[in-house]
Amino acid sequence: MKRLSLLCLVALVALYGHKGVLSQPPSYGERGSDLGIQVFQQVVHSKPQENVVLSPHGVASILGMLLPGAHGETRKQILNALRYKKNGPYKMLRKLHKTLTAKSNQDIVLIANAMFSQVGFPMEQAFVTTNKANFQFESRSMDFSNPPAAADAINEWVNNKTKGHIPSLIKADMLDPSLTRLVAVNSIYFKGLWKSRFQPENTKMRPFTSGDGNVYKVPMMSQLSVFNIGMATTPQGLKYKVIELPYHGNTISMLIVLPSEEDTPLSHVVPHISTATVQSWTKLMHMRKIRLLIPKFNASAEVDLNDHLSALGITDMFTEGKADFRHLSAEPVHVSKTLQKAKIVVNEDGTKAAAVTAAILLARSSPPWVTVDRPFLFLIRHNPTGAVLFMGQINQP
Repeated sequence: MKRLSLLCLVALVALYGHKGVLSQPPSYGERGSDLGIQVFQQVVHSKPQENVVLSPHGVASILGMLLPGAHGETRKQILNALRYKKNGPYKMLRKLHKTLTAKSNQDIVLIANAMFSQVGFPMEQAFVTTNKANFQFESRSMDFSNPPAAADAINEWVNNKTKGHIPSLIKADMLDPSLTRLVAVNSIYFKGLWKSRFQPENTKMRPFTSGDGNVYKVPMMSQLSVFNIGMATTPQGLKYKVIELPYHGNTISMLIVLPSEEDTPLSHVVPHISTATVQSWTKLMHMRKIRLLIPKFNASAEVDLNDHLSALGITDMFTEGKADFRHLSAEPVHVSKTLQKAKIVVNEDGTKAAAVTAAILLARSSPPWVTVDRPFLFLIRHNPTGAVLFMGQINQP
């Protein structure tokens, strides 16, 4: 019997920003994000001078959706990479999904998941039921014998779920008209208002030294306010600054990472990052009044994840004859492609600072300037769960 291919398109994401050692075991949000961070580190290593945007949580989500269908070595490889317990993390994943999308966040986090399956493709009912319970995913029948029409239908779903920020994800030539049985898609859309807004009139064109050493004039946002800021050190002794910019709901923050020395490349700091590192920053940071200058930036990236996941030990699911998805379908299938597309927009918009912050601003001091004028790293973190929703390297805003 010939093998049938499973095309899995991973974690289409759009971010719209208006804009160590753990003392306890990592949460499921952190476990999944760590795998995504490792993928990010591989991508950045291959593209040291480019802007890179990725959703670590999105990478974990699509693997979490495939997990109930996997068996044997295929399942073991996914569990090991995610560091999930073998009995199934589904209760925790359901709780994580619910927490991330709760209205109490105030900032908007929309996570949408879908499985587009070939008409007549016999998916196991337990697989469908588990994913609907854990990820509230949509299940739709699709006729892949007409790849252009199928691609258009999936891209329309993508466009709707990302509010038009990512109008398309897949191309018709990715779909084999005779072999494609399933396309799994995860979409994350985030819209956050800064807790402390940048006033547009303070945005000025200022120099930014890009990763290749060239200097460009870019629109640099500026504000005098109280921020959580700290200095951290890599195991190799390189110092870097960490600045937290909270969004107005206080559950989600953007963390900016900037090497302290101008001649320290960002690439020397990136390999050191993990959710344990991020957790350790909280002990190093303190509230301080500073004049923060940070560029407005737009960045988007598309990443083929097959090689990166394979390098992290997830190999069998991509291999005909080895992939074991017997709990997904009685038909033998394998994953032919994993893809992520991400976008971020950061500008001045946001809510005004809280009254307590304004009171602190009255302190008599000459605040230091912190200028983000060279390549930097950002993370969008859901603080209660530790999940890293988005992560990026900005070499040129």
